[in-house]
Amino acid sequence: MRKPWYRGSCGCAPAGGRVKSAAELQEVAVGNINWGRVILGGLAAGVVIDIGEGTLNGFILAQDWAEAMKALGKTGEMSGGQLAALNVWGLVMGIFAVWLYAAIRPRYGAGPGTAACAGTAVWFVHYIMGAGISLIFDIYPTRLVTIGICVGLVEFILAAMIGASLYKEEAAGAAAAGR
Repeated sequence: MRKPWYRGSCGCAPAGGRVKSAAELQEVAVGNINWGRVILGGLAAGVVIDIGEGTLNGFILAQDWAEAMKALGKTGEMSGGQLAALNVWGLVMGIFAVWLYAAIRPRYGAGPGTAACAGTAVWFVHYIMGAGISLIFDIYPTRLVTIGICVGLVEFILAAMIGASLYKEEAAGAAAAGR
């Protein structure tokens, strides 16, 4: 028998596969997002992203990127301000990945699988949508963009998993006391 597209453990259908009626559905308890832990985990994830990007683009592919930038009429060297902006961007992407993990955690459950989903989603928005323009208009060499996309997927999944490992929901009593 073919397995239904929904999981029986998510509260939307019993193990037998019959879809519950509206009267049978139970509300899933969703806690408040622990913003302190989102920031903490997000910064850790951002550091992983910054290290990965710095290693790949600043060392391994540095000469290739310098040549690509010179082909565009740029100097081929990055300023301190540009490096700082890229590092801040990595931290923002890390925070976004852990926030997304916290947001989808009640539905998908806590753990590395959910973190991988969040990391993949953020990777998609950051890399595929962003790199798509440079590929369509042939701005950067396809080889460099493709390497970045592939390494970025591993990087973002790993970063999200590390950041998610630091994320914890607030205790029910602490959340209620803070209201």
